[in-house]
Amino acid sequence: MKVILLENVKRIGSIGDVIDVKRGFARNFLIANKKALYASKENIKEVENIKAELSKKDNEKKKEASKIAEQINAKEYSVKKLSTENNELYGSVKPTEISKLIQEESKIDIKPSMIQPVEEIKALGKFKVKISLHSEVDVEITINVSSADTIQ
Repeated sequence: MKVILLENVKRIGSIGDVIDVKRGFARNFLIANKKALYASKENIKEVENIKAELSKKDNEKKKEASKIAEQINAKEYSVKKLSTENNELYGSVKPTEISKLIQEESKIDIKPSMIQPVEEIKALGKFKVKISLHSEVDVEITINVSSADTIQ
């Protein structure tokens, strides 16, 4: 299915590109999240006319993302979880939990969908977590998982 992108999408394309994607991806993600339009002749003309405006909006989003990146890049956040005596967690540290942690400590709103743990956090220690703030702006933070209590 051919669609026209309304914003830069990582690994897919940039504003105004006419791309061919699977029907489900187009309908359920790109069009549902207003990241793309069906590629009809009218829509292609319309996107050509508003391309400059879309680029300007994208640059503003990128600037905002850069400001947030400066505030949280390479920062370390600590979380206490219940663990066993061999340093394994009961459960794991999920992106929603990391999102709440950043909200509480830095007062910055980050959606859990932006957070990509390098590996699943299921033990005590320090873990790198990548946050994708914009298609061109990524930051890396450290999550320090320490033991709240051990259960025998």
